[in-house]
Amino acid sequence: MAVPGCRVAAGAVVSNIKDDAVPDPVPTVIATRHLVKTFVVGDHQVKALRGVNLDVPRGEFLCVTGPSGSGKSTFMHIVGCLSRPTSGQYILDGQDVSQMSKNELAVVRNTRIGFVFQGFNLLSRTSALDNVELPLLYRGSALKTADRHRRAKDMLEAVGLADRASHYPNQLSGGQLQRVAIARALVNEPSIILADEPTGNLDTRTSIEVMGLFQRLNIERGITVVLITHEHDIAEYGTRIVSFRDGHVVTDRPVANRRTAADELANLPVEAEAV
Repeated sequence: MAVPGCRVAAGAVVSNIKDDAVPDPVPTVIATRHLVKTFVVGDHQVKALRGVNLDVPRGEFLCVTGPSGSGKSTFMHIVGCLSRPTSGQYILDGQDVSQMSKNELAVVRNTRIGFVFQGFNLLSRTSALDNVELPLLYRGSALKTADRHRRAKDMLEAVGLADRASHYPNQLSGGQLQRVAIARALVNEPSIILADEPTGNLDTRTSIEVMGLFQRLNIERGITVVLITHEHDIAEYGTRIVSFRDGHVVTDRPVANRRTAADELANLPVEAEAV
């Protein structure tokens, strides 16, 4: 079903195209229309989202900011198919997922979305390799054990931790834990990565390293990144910043002077390096 205001979907047929025609716009991977989320607390209704309209083109690096209680986390839960809106539409890759059943949403989460959390959410008695492999098991993947191991190793190599595959979480630094979490988010080859305060528990240098990894994945692999943060300097690593307040989008702007993590790491003094 077509949604008013959505961009042309991937694969759509456009007639009468001339050689000098303007190229098709980038397909929209996330589109919300009049998104409302209401929670019932005792006798009161609390509106966490109040009619949010937002388009996120494929390959964008969107940073979502706002104070506590602004609605940004609720927005991420809906975009991540962890929750359903009270009303309105959420279109993911051209498909309306806003009224899907819990089982249908679980399939979407496991196949299209990778999650990265502030607290890492790794299993403490499981190696880095096995932690990365978990989403393949949850998905019910038909891959053989050797193929699952190979893909998980490839993801650890992509985040620079190929030599830490057998290490357990208590043997890894904070930055390495977050890299394992990012590798786990990548293992199912999602079209979107949702990151909720991924630098909240990290020191300055490690935060820049993690943001550099997100930038590299966004640029080199074309992965759409939606990152929730309350830190404005972290938001400047993205390509666009959307700010929430009281359940509304109050600002939506491109990042004029985007920070580049690789350049900043090169200029950091040695004494700022984390152990």
